[in-house]
Amino acid sequence: MPVRVITDSASYLPPDLRRRLNIAEVPIYVREGESMAPETEIGVAAFYQRLVKSPALQTTSQPSPEDFMKAFSGAIADGSDVIAVLISGGMSGTVASADTAAQLVREMSPGARIAVVDSRANCMQEGFAVLAAARTAEAGGSLEECERAARESMRRSRFLFTPVSLDYLRRGGRISAAAALLGSVLHIVPVLTAKDGETGVAGRTRTRARAWSIIARLSPGDPDRTRGRLARGSRSGCRVRNDRAASVRVRRSQRGMA
Repeated sequence: MPVRVITDSASYLPPDLRRRLNIAEVPIYVREGESMAPETEIGVAAFYQRLVKSPALQTTSQPSPEDFMKAFSGAIADGSDVIAVLISGGMSGTVASADTAAQLVREMSPGARIAVVDSRANCMQEGFAVLAAARTAEAGGSLEECERAARESMRRSRFLFTPVSLDYLRRGGRISAAAALLGSVLHIVPVLTAKDGETGVAGRTRTRARAWSIIARLSPGDPDRTRGRLARGSRSGCRVRNDRAASVRVRRSQRGMA
């Protein structure tokens, strides 16, 4: 049976790549005061202008179970199994919404096969897991094979980033006000990562150049991760979740750093 791959907009996969691999996207919402819109409807340049100029905090809200039910039901009706590879449950309630939707769709369509995978990350670490599942599906893989491919990508990947400012992490509740103040006063530039599904610290330094050096050094340093590819930033800058990001995709190879 064919497998339909679904993700959320936190994976930030380019639209042409999603179309080519038949990946469906359920958008996360951006909230500003009382207004809310799918983040896919907000241009990147416009978003950052709003982020800087608006007195209201830009926050995100997970898709509703109804959003996922629509995506799941459409795929099931087309005769496909479904795998949803999503932003970490420690960063968003998106996985919980998808789990609720999957259960409801299974009740309405007995025999429906839906796998919900928590990527334990976001941005392109999540995106690479989505692509692994989609390429396996494209090659005719089963639902179980697609899930294994996604989880293997997660195991062999690491997301590293260095924010330009700590203020937005503080305002979004990712770090405490005291930590943000201390970092500002001491001119500390952190290197952050997705650790156990949440934002964690991978290193600290005093300059942006040294932060990038830490990222480059860490990318091949993990056991079982001997080849790295460093991507400075992402297609959209990862919007609310990170100012600028370095997504590090690491793959096993007999060669050293590419």
